[in-house]
Amino acid sequence: MSTHRIAVIPGDGIGNEVVPAAIDCLERIAELHSLDLKFTYFDWGSEYYSRHGRMMAVDGLEQLAKHDAIFLGAVGSPEVPDAESLWGLLIPIRREFRQYINLRPVKTLDGVASPLAAKHPIDLLLVRENNEGEYSEVGGRMYRGLPQESAVQETIFTRMGVSRAAHYAAALAATRRGKLTSATKSNGIVHTMPFWDEIVAETVSEYPEVTLTSELVDALAAHLVLKPWTFDVIVASNLFGDILSDLGSSVTGSIGLAPSANLNPEGDYPSLFEPVHGSAPDIAGKGLANPVGQIWSGAMMLEHLGHPEAAAHLQSAFESALRDGLGTRDVGGTSSTSEFTAAVLSAIDALAPKQASIAGNSAS
Repeated sequence: MSTHRIAVIPGDGIGNEVVPAAIDCLERIAELHSLDLKFTYFDWGSEYYSRHGRMMAVDGLEQLAKHDAIFLGAVGSPEVPDAESLWGLLIPIRREFRQYINLRPVKTLDGVASPLAAKHPIDLLLVRENNEGEYSEVGGRMYRGLPQESAVQETIFTRMGVSRAAHYAAALAATRRGKLTSATKSNGIVHTMPFWDEIVAETVSEYPEVTLTSELVDALAAHLVLKPWTFDVIVASNLFGDILSDLGSSVTGSIGLAPSANLNPEGDYPSLFEPVHGSAPDIAGKGLANPVGQIWSGAMMLEHLGHPEAAAHLQSAFESALRDGLGTRDVGGTSSTSEFTAAVLSAIDALAPKQASIAGNSAS
């Protein structure tokens, strides 16, 4: 039996609803696939901040480092400034644990209506550089409250940071359709983005089976709305990737569906898995939250931990529940969070013999 230690941070708002839903599904999958998932819970987030003046414990990173993966719900509250909540928890984890890849699948799912008129299936991966770029700590503010008040925020790209993101994206594209699109803005941002373009092109040249296209991010955003099915893998800077992935999930039906993985590909540090959506305080506690993004993030975690059959089983289960029209309100269904979770659990059990047969055939 494979044992994995998972740090669980439900966080804020609907994180406290979708994380328990996903944990229920992960525990059922673990039982069927002979996995021992040991969950340790941490009450860090905005309520912790209100009590302690910080988003996590002083030794929080040291505590997390003892785990094989981190499972995060959502962070954010109207009572806590966004800069405090993000920079006090998520960004320190991403940087301390060298989670330099943020992987965000964008895929249409049966049973979920896209707002697009076209019915072509969408299946792309967005690789976001996750440690530097526009989200640097370099900058500051001067003369607060005076007419000459000013603010400076520096974008920092390094050869190492850009090339490792490009390598990861190109290697992914080589296993898929061989098409890689790089998001740029080198016509207006005259130093950092040409630097990005040069290093991405240099890196991808090492993958002869991959075709690289560089596209200005504003045109790329329009392209994602008009013909998203034409994309395979997109590589983007920290800010561009953040924006484009939200747009991508929206054209597939709901941001509530979107998962993500903050990866340290080498496995030297724990990776973190979280849905793309926020804490949604407007619907928190009402049973309306869509747990698919969290459940799908759990499937990505299982894949990362070396259990592709278990990951495929879990993904097939939530896709089956959606296909049967049992989704939550945001995807056109009527199920509550708990009702949809129950449907996924039933699908896990129903698919178990089939999945076991597939695993057995693969082993032989």
